[in-house]
Amino acid sequence: MLSYINNIREISERILKEGLVDMVIGFQQGTVPMMNEPCIIKHAGDVNRLVWDSNCGINLASYLTNRKEKIGVIAKGCDARNIIVHITENKITRDQLYIIGVPCKGMIDRHKISLLFAKEITEVVENDGDIIAKGPGAEKIFARPDVMQPNCVVCIHRNPVVYDELAAEPVEEQKDVDRYEDVRRIEAMAPAEKWKFFEDLLALCIRCYACRNVCPLCYCPTCFVDNSSPQWLGKSQDPVDVRTFHFLRAFHCAGRCTDCGACERACPVGINMRLLTKKLEKDCLEKFGWTPGLSVEQRRPLDTYRPDDPDDFIK
Repeated sequence: MLSYINNIREISERILKEGLVDMVIGFQQGTVPMMNEPCIIKHAGDVNRLVWDSNCGINLASYLTNRKEKIGVIAKGCDARNIIVHITENKITRDQLYIIGVPCKGMIDRHKISLLFAKEITEVVENDGDIIAKGPGAEKIFARPDVMQPNCVVCIHRNPVVYDELAAEPVEEQKDVDRYEDVRRIEAMAPAEKWKFFEDLLALCIRCYACRNVCPLCYCPTCFVDNSSPQWLGKSQDPVDVRTFHFLRAFHCAGRCTDCGACERACPVGINMRLLTKKLEKDCLEKFGWTPGLSVEQRRPLDTYRPDDPDDFIK
């Protein structure tokens, strides 16, 4: 990781000094373990604040919406694909950006490590493929594959698909990955079983909107949950309101979500709301051959109309 950090800092310092960008958006060390923080660097002398490790799970595309400046941005594979989504949706232009691509081998799952480590975690260290969690009088070593974020386990776009400069050599992409095994398992359930599954899945939701706030796709000036004229749903913990929020938010991400995992990572109670967006991702792939964020030249299927669009779902 040290070579990544040095290269990221060197590139950032150079493009700031040369005036190619007004700022660089990256990560700095967080105040708590496993939670690196987004930061904005405007002066070349501050690039030493920039870090990179397996705790940089926040999608930095969230910080690009409607900006006018020239921006350098650190982007792993899923971030770069979300940047493409923002470009095709006219939220930023390609010539505003200097994309520093970072090949990624996956982010670690802070929820999983916290559950497996009985004590308060004061430090987490990466060492030769191992993740070492430390706490008061205790230390535990985890094999990296055992504590990766679920979205990273099935990721097939680890390298940025668009960039101006890479901070490291491309990594090998994962092959023969079954991305939708969990979705198919739910699709095969009987209706009553599905109802119970989602009832249990969303029962813990506290309506904090962390998933919405961290999502790079949720950039509407007024979210439907905050709209009062008309008011689409209530603010209570009523199960109907909770389900409506999650299902409608998922539909808003249809054909746009890159499965970056930011929503699940941010959830304070560990809800796997990715199941909802993955179902829609699977449908878009099967019905339209569509994978979001691979080309700035194409708009997503639900944003266009073709005479040969599939319509067998219309009853």
